[in-house]
Amino acid sequence: MALFSVAVISRGLTALLGLFVASLAYRGYRRNGSAKMRALAVGIGLLTAGVFTAVAIADVAGAGDGIVLLARGVVTVAGLSVVLYALVAE
Repeated sequence: MALFSVAVISRGLTALLGLFVASLAYRGYRRNGSAKMRALAVGIGLLTAGVFTAVAIADVAGAGDGIVLLARGVVTVAGLSVVLYALVAE
């Protein structure tokens, strides 16, 4: 199996597991109406599936390694910012 295939499979599994965790947080939001749980669901979704999607789109578009890393970094910072908001918001 090629190294590229292993990387894609690994990123895909991470995205799927992250979406599962995000869906659990979203269910918690729906059950309790907590805006913090909604923010946590969005943050986890961005950190996992968002990064996977950003990297996949950049790869398909033929972007260079720098652009791929930039896209990944931007989405990661956005996801972490939303998770931080979920943790410290009143």
